[in-house]
Amino acid sequence: MNAFNFYAGPAILPKQVLKQASEACKSFDEFGLSILEISHRGKAIVSVMEETESLIRKLLGLSDDFAVLFLTGGASSQFFMSAMNLLKNKAAFVDTGTWSAKSIKEAKHFGEVEVVASSKDKNYNYIPKEINISPDTDYLHLTSNNTIYGTQMHSWPNVDVPIVCDMSSDIMSRPLPLEKFGMIYAGAQKNFGPAGTTLVIIRKDLLGKVNRDIPTMLDYNTHIAKQSSFNTPPVFPIFVSLLVCRWLTEQGGLVKMNEMNKDKANLLYETLDKSNGFYGTTAKEDRSLMNVAFKLKDETKTDAFIAFAEKNGCIGLKGHRSAGGCRASIYNAMPHAGVVKLTELITEFDN
Repeated sequence: MNAFNFYAGPAILPKQVLKQASEACKSFDEFGLSILEISHRGKAIVSVMEETESLIRKLLGLSDDFAVLFLTGGASSQFFMSAMNLLKNKAAFVDTGTWSAKSIKEAKHFGEVEVVASSKDKNYNYIPKEINISPDTDYLHLTSNNTIYGTQMHSWPNVDVPIVCDMSSDIMSRPLPLEKFGMIYAGAQKNFGPAGTTLVIIRKDLLGKVNRDIPTMLDYNTHIAKQSSFNTPPVFPIFVSLLVCRWLTEQGGLVKMNEMNKDKANLLYETLDKSNGFYGTTAKEDRSLMNVAFKLKDETKTDAFIAFAEKNGCIGLKGHRSAGGCRASIYNAMPHAGVVKLTELITEFDN
């Protein structure tokens, strides 16, 4: 059975990327060595690092004002690393779910944290719209897409401070107004590559302003100076991310990808809205194009639907343990046919 992968992460990758990655595991450089066993200082891997950065810059339209880094530790390490490097006086946070709450907790180790808006009052099923920042704020931290609750920011706050944003689950899914951002970070494994590397994009002029002594390995300037190779980088995850960037370029870039993602999401949401037995759990204006959270009106049938879908080739639809219900993650690499199949199964189960 050719299954469709709806897992939230590690998540679906394009078929051609999987094929190319598997071939590189067998033979990659001029000597026929596997990519898993060659030096990160060798020209083959240096070329991988350079091309990956170049394609990211082209896809997002990044200027030289921004550094592009490939780090380890996942987005969770960036919760504290961003604050360690950027928080001088006070940071503002918008609390839109589990990952926002974790970033708030970590930032409090390094300075004053002000939660300027939250959707916790309605179990994080919407994105707060009213955001007021005090003048002495260093930056505003956002989580652009919430995998657990299925919300996504479709516009960005108009603030006079740099935005620091966790984009782990929607990076490379749409164009961005880069003039608003001071830093973007994203674990690769949800929408950009496999687990093992974290993309960090940071405006260089924001660094070196804090008074605290930063450990060498946790200082962004360390990694900028060494081009992400201060220590051995996660070579294979970076290589697979390169393959994804090539694939995105072939698809027509982020404008085209955004159109395709909207088409897939609209099809699925329209099916849920017309259903008698299913319903979406998030505010319609804040619905995620990446993670569609939904439930059955008769929740006793949830397990039966998930088993039915799995039997028919739609895998990974169980909702997060903290939210329950169902969740369909329809990242960049999810083909339109996969969403069509899921809508057919929803309709069939509904009847």
